[in-house]
Amino acid sequence: MDYGLARNVQFRSLLKIIYILPTVAYGQLLPLEDTKYEEQVVKGVRDRSVLLACGDVVSPMIVFWSFTRQGSLIPRAVAISNGLDSKVEKSSVVLGDVTLRNSTLEIENLKKAAEGHFMCQVMYEEEGEIKVAYYYIELIVLVPVSKPFLQMNDSTPVEDMPVLMVCTVKEGTPPVEFSWQRYTNRDGVIPITEAVGGFLNLTSTNRTHMGWYTCTAHNEVNSQTSDQMYLDVIYGPDEPVISVEPFAVNQHGFLANEQEEVIMTCLALSNPPSHYIWFYNSSQVHSGQKYVIPRILRTQTGIYTCLAQNLHLNTRTQTAIILTVYYLPQGKPSCIPLPAANFRDLALHCLWQGGFPPVRLQWVKSRKEANHMATYSNITQIYRGMDIHNGTSYTCLASHPALKKDAVCRTSVWVPGGSPSCSAVATKKNEFLMLTCDWAGGEPRVTLWWRDWRDHVLGGLKQSHNIFVMKSNTTLGGKEFTCMAAHPLRAKAAKCHVRLEPPRLVVERSKVSLFEGNGVQLACHLLTAYLGSEVFWYNNKNQVIRSDAKKYRLQKETAWFNLTLQDTEWMKDSGIYRCTAINAVGNASAFVNLQVKKYPTPPNVTISKLMYMRHRTEVELEWQTQGSGNLTGFVVQRREAKKATKKQLDISWEIVASDIDPDIRDQKLGGLDPAMVYAFRILAVNHRTTGHPSEVKTPADPPFNAYPAVIGAAVAGMIVATITSLLVFQYIVRNRENNPRLHDLLFRMAGAEAREHISTPEDAETAVRPDVEASEQVGEPSTAASGETLAELSPEDTTGGPEDPEAAPTPKPTAVDDPVNVTITVTATP
Repeated sequence: MDYGLARNVQFRSLLKIIYILPTVAYGQLLPLEDTKYEEQVVKGVRDRSVLLACGDVVSPMIVFWSFTRQGSLIPRAVAISNGLDSKVEKSSVVLGDVTLRNSTLEIENLKKAAEGHFMCQVMYEEEGEIKVAYYYIELIVLVPVSKPFLQMNDSTPVEDMPVLMVCTVKEGTPPVEFSWQRYTNRDGVIPITEAVGGFLNLTSTNRTHMGWYTCTAHNEVNSQTSDQMYLDVIYGPDEPVISVEPFAVNQHGFLANEQEEVIMTCLALSNPPSHYIWFYNSSQVHSGQKYVIPRILRTQTGIYTCLAQNLHLNTRTQTAIILTVYYLPQGKPSCIPLPAANFRDLALHCLWQGGFPPVRLQWVKSRKEANHMATYSNITQIYRGMDIHNGTSYTCLASHPALKKDAVCRTSVWVPGGSPSCSAVATKKNEFLMLTCDWAGGEPRVTLWWRDWRDHVLGGLKQSHNIFVMKSNTTLGGKEFTCMAAHPLRAKAAKCHVRLEPPRLVVERSKVSLFEGNGVQLACHLLTAYLGSEVFWYNNKNQVIRSDAKKYRLQKETAWFNLTLQDTEWMKDSGIYRCTAINAVGNASAFVNLQVKKYPTPPNVTISKLMYMRHRTEVELEWQTQGSGNLTGFVVQRREAKKATKKQLDISWEIVASDIDPDIRDQKLGGLDPAMVYAFRILAVNHRTTGHPSEVKTPADPPFNAYPAVIGAAVAGMIVATITSLLVFQYIVRNRENNPRLHDLLFRMAGAEAREHISTPEDAETAVRPDVEASEQVGEPSTAASGETLAELSPEDTTGGPEDPEAAPTPKPTAVDDPVNVTITVTATP
């Protein structure tokens, strides 16, 4: 039997039962033919709202809603309306929030329990007749799927291990379908097709399975996606791959230029990421994925190894590369043009040696006209000198991997103008002779060499500047040396000559005469300054005159060498003076005969007066000249007058006056010691020549001159003796009790000899003698002593003339010198 048909039969039977109520109410029974039936299925979603329409009745008279749940045959009232009011049964809360509006039943917050059959019975009036309609609604309550829950049996599997993923939902109206997705940063969201329902079985995982997994459950109501879950596949490390920046390779591996930054990066796929260790020639140098060498050096060429480690799996792999460091030679390429084939050809040398790999060089005349011939490190190109124009330029190009562009070296070939210059100088005090030849400029520079007078080559070949040094030799005088100069752009060699000449001297005057005391200049002229000749002056004793000599003064003016003699002396400075010049190849001398003449002897001089002044500290001197002759002045000398003994003969004369005008014949001389007796003499002077000394004389006393010094000394002695005697007498008198004998003796003698009479001159002299001696003790000379000294002068003291007949006069006795009677009376008081 069909289940749908049976169900309709049951509904109709139920309706027939329910029909009784409305027919009774209206007092009549409606025929079944007027009853309207409709059936429909409505789907609602749990927790949402659903509208159940009771047909298309607009103004129902009575509406009655009932509900029969699934599996039950008993309907339950839900709501009823009489067209004006409506009422909902309380028990209808299990269906949700039920509201009846007109004939439509609205259920909000729909419950799962509302799933079943709803029937709407409605009475309405149509064309003046009351009709009844029955509407059957099967309400299906759909449940949305809940958020799926994703599970993995192993979220970190090792590569090649199986992984099972299960996606489940707690609720949801079937049928519930599942879809799977994987998300990676690189690929984004990737759908997974190999999943079966809520199961994803990865039988052999690999690194491509890594990512964020989600599953989505969906039914006819909705769809929900699970939270992400990461599948982390453990693998590796794979064999490392090394990359080098900047990237450059050769047949052996990678290459880098010296001094540039090199970055080596190692990549070995691994999960977890690899730990990297770098080795250089088997020595560990770095730890990390990148190994940076800021300024790589040529010594860092070698094998670099990268070791990758998976610390989780304790696995490792490694790989190695060869890194070659290229470097340039030091400096820059040099272009050197040199003569070749005995200066007939020009050889262009381009050099830049060193570096790795070697620099590639080639000569070109211009960048566009490149010469295809090239060599490494050095290259030489030969050209005929006669085919080259003066000033032609050549370019050498240098290529190297370390150069961003070719290095350029240029040179121009030219010959200097003019001709070589040569000279000869002596060095190290004429011990060596230096030949110098110069001719600066040119490219290549001019080659120079020396030849002697026999056409022998001296020394070697030099460029621009050639010096040849040889020992000095007097046999080289007059010999000629030649400097040869050659250049590839000249057809013939140029020359310059040097002749070695000994010095030549001349003097301004060969004979010179002058009077002594004057200065004279002797002049010597070096005709040509050959080879740096040295000039010397020799004096009359054949001694070299030094520049620091006091008597001589040397002066040089250009080629003149002057010798000045100052304050010349007769005989001492006369003679032959020699001027000598010496150089490396010879010498020469010139002579000057110098005659220093003596002035004529002046006339003789005699002393006419020599007398003391009043206090014996000055003398007055007068003299006279005898004979003829020139004179320029006088000189007065003195010395102490004593007896002429052998020791006293050596007493020198002291000059007390000089530069006396030749017209003067008298002079006052002071500064004398009154207690000393002096001897004087005078000489005439003619410039440097002195005449014969005059006779030697001592000064005479002035007329009527007593001897006050002697008398004063005697009186002073008497006063001192008197005072002393009085003091002694007073002491004896006051102490006569202590010295009675001395008292008696003194006063008795004084009583007997209290008076003494002096009546004769002899007695006077005797009495005065102690005074005289006293005067000698205080330094005053006596008359007798002076007389003896003058009488006993030796003949040598009067050198220069005959013995003077005039002796110093003896002072005549005056009234002052008469004897004096003196009486001394002494009175003693006891």
